[in-house]
Amino acid sequence: MRKLKWLTFWKRRITLNITAPTDADSDLLSLEIPPDTTVSTLKESVQAEARIPTTSQHLYHNGQLLNDDTKTMEQLQIGDGEMLALHVRDMRGSTGAAAAQRRPQPARQQQPRPGQETDPETIRLQLLGNPQMRQQVVSQRPELGAAIDSPERFAQVYRQMAEQERNEHAARQQAIADLNADPFDADAQRRIEEMIREERVQENLQNAIEHNPEVFGRVHMLYIDVEVNGHKVKAFVDSGAQATIMSPSCAEACGIMRLVDKRFAGIARGVGTAAILGRVHSAQIKIGSLFLPCSFTVMEGKDVDLLLGLDMLKRHQACIDLSKDKLIIQGVEVSFLGEADIPKGMEEERAEEPKVAGPGGTTIGGRSGVVSGPSSSGPTPAATPAPPAAAPPQAAEPQFPQESIDQLVALGFSRAEAVNALAACGGNVEYAAGLLFQS
Repeated sequence: MRKLKWLTFWKRRITLNITAPTDADSDLLSLEIPPDTTVSTLKESVQAEARIPTTSQHLYHNGQLLNDDTKTMEQLQIGDGEMLALHVRDMRGSTGAAAAQRRPQPARQQQPRPGQETDPETIRLQLLGNPQMRQQVVSQRPELGAAIDSPERFAQVYRQMAEQERNEHAARQQAIADLNADPFDADAQRRIEEMIREERVQENLQNAIEHNPEVFGRVHMLYIDVEVNGHKVKAFVDSGAQATIMSPSCAEACGIMRLVDKRFAGIARGVGTAAILGRVHSAQIKIGSLFLPCSFTVMEGKDVDLLLGLDMLKRHQACIDLSKDKLIIQGVEVSFLGEADIPKGMEEERAEEPKVAGPGGTTIGGRSGVVSGPSSSGPTPAATPAPPAAAPPQAAEPQFPQESIDQLVALGFSRAEAVNALAACGGNVEYAAGLLFQS
């Protein structure tokens, strides 16, 4: 008796949001289960309560499919009061009677047919009712997000994006068909290979922007305030440089140009070439409260006045502590300069760097990788203008109408995500959109 009380006390109540392609609305089912309940046992309980066959049940927790029937609720970290999503599909054949008994509406009534378009107003209302979904659309499709408060404008932009996606998909398919017309043409096969490669590159870029956006942030260089021969200079700390380098103009300003030993002149070769005018063997540099001797290689062609290289850092046992944002040298901590205080030479160089088109109308720096937002002066393209690219020619076409896939792609999701969501929701575009925004 004591054991039964203990089990009752530790039972967990979970709620299942049941979604079926044959329903216009979803149902809620509450169950009390012990922590050691497995996924297969939970499916059997749902079958007993809602008459849904276990083979037609697809359970999701926090957007992740529960595909291991042997795991328990405790192992899956499903606690008391949590909600699971239950998507019902494949209710055909022997399960058709149970499905019809539970849901009298025929399944075809909710299936999108070719040429049938999801109502943009339904999508707009879903976005208005879910702040997270709305924020995601604003970040991925700025023009669509800007029109969300206007039903007419939203419908117009939504249809334009879906139409553009359909046209681009048709162009890609036509390009593939043209290339496959002669399977023995070596040049055509090379073009197909390049198209597939570009598709993978674009997909990799999209995944990085979505799942690892910090890699596209702007990283500012490490500068500190120093004094050379009593003259204040902003020094660039570069542990990847072999020698400490100073520009001729900085050497003139510091009054040490007269000490340059021209016997050490030469040519520096790396990414490019630069003329080395000579070397100052010893001059005083002040870092924090320390006065240290330092040698300088005077070199032309550098966009920084003073670069503290590895020779200087290693000689004085300096430590670049990024957690403190400080340079520690002989126990003295010197803070790195903030973004507003560093020289703007590199920033101007970045502004002139070539740009690569990114998703949602964004542009990405060709050298720095910095992502810039879409221009507000014109409409935002729905997809990246890139050469036609597609999956391998042998891949089978999706089993869902192209219009349904294009509508989900227009919301900012990839084609693979759209197809998977449609498969999970039995082809219902509205349910698929909701599932994608929740995941």
